[in-house]
Amino acid sequence: MNSALKKSEILLLTVRGRDLPGITSRLTSLIAEDSKAKILDIEQTVVHKKLLLSILLAFPGKNADRSPLLKELLFEAKKLGVELGFEVFDPALLGEETAHHQYVITCLGEEVGAYPLSQIALALAKRGVNIDKISKLALKNISAVELIAHAKKPLNPKLLTRELLSLSNRIGVDIAIQKHDLLRRAKRLVVMDMDSTLIQSEVIDELAKIAGVHKKVAEITHQTMNGKIAFTQSLKKRVALLKGLSRSDLDKVHRRLKLTKGAAKLLKVLKHLGYKIALVSGGFTYFTERLKKDLGFDYAFANQLEIKNDKLTGRVLGPVIDARKKALILETIAQGEKISLDQTIAIGDGANDILMLAKAGLGIAFQAKPVVRKKAHYSISKHSALDSILYLLGISEREIESLSK
Repeated sequence: MNSALKKSEILLLTVRGRDLPGITSRLTSLIAEDSKAKILDIEQTVVHKKLLLSILLAFPGKNADRSPLLKELLFEAKKLGVELGFEVFDPALLGEETAHHQYVITCLGEEVGAYPLSQIALALAKRGVNIDKISKLALKNISAVELIAHAKKPLNPKLLTRELLSLSNRIGVDIAIQKHDLLRRAKRLVVMDMDSTLIQSEVIDELAKIAGVHKKVAEITHQTMNGKIAFTQSLKKRVALLKGLSRSDLDKVHRRLKLTKGAAKLLKVLKHLGYKIALVSGGFTYFTERLKKDLGFDYAFANQLEIKNDKLTGRVLGPVIDARKKALILETIAQGEKISLDQTIAIGDGANDILMLAKAGLGIAFQAKPVVRKKAHYSISKHSALDSILYLLGISEREIESLSK
């Protein structure tokens, strides 16, 4: 704080009332007419048409005559139909926030009400984190809430998010903590899994139903997704059971595919914002290539089924896209697009996605298996729509709706 401010008298003005055009303009005009008064800080919030305007005002010298301006402001506030209050502000508090480390806490759930908020606030307070601002990201309810907070000592956001996983499960709200900096909104590449992420089903299970081997394949799939069987081994076992299926069977499954709720909106907003989007799957190119064309993905990678005489041979062509390959593909796309890994997002649900999620700047386990939620940076399990991921980027539902029209 400079020496001039140390000698100044500082007041905090607060204005409350129904929001109407011209309130801020009229009050700041009166302040501008006083050559001695200086605005040091100003912040305005409108909640359901109710205005809260705060102005930090400095007067030179400890004995400055501020009465005429305050009288004018009080009189004008009455004319405008708002309440105006003021209090002496301690100059020692000026600029204190510059020494803090800022973080954004995103809370997602069916309802982020009083109890979840109280428990989240308590958990943050125990770790020396102080909340500066709370805002609702969702339009019609409080299913998405964003907290801006600070701590005097640097924190590891990913580690703290994992520490709060048990709290998240107890209160039914997903919690994600990130640094409050430009990188959060500077993401440029999104890489996502297909089965049970982009689409609601596991393609290989749907094929197994037609082949009459669903029970056997589902059991292997379940063990694989939970990390109990190596992916390459399990994929070859499952594909072998599909031997004899025809192209028409594959087409039948393709026609039945249903996108996860919010997937179309997520992709539309990402493309509108100029993101590169990639589909990287341990599934099959027969489906990813069609989804790429239909949904506008920039890239699609998956395993290739061997087909001879319009029938599956029960084998996979080329190297299998396993967990390591997925992570490598993410890195390769980023390098090719000249995008840093900090600017990448990976989304997946199974053990085969863990390395990809760890590699990305923002790794999100979406409706994932427990083993994945424990290892991912962030987890969304209480909010079923895929476009809720946009909240982690600080994009509100109002902005989402305007971009997705």
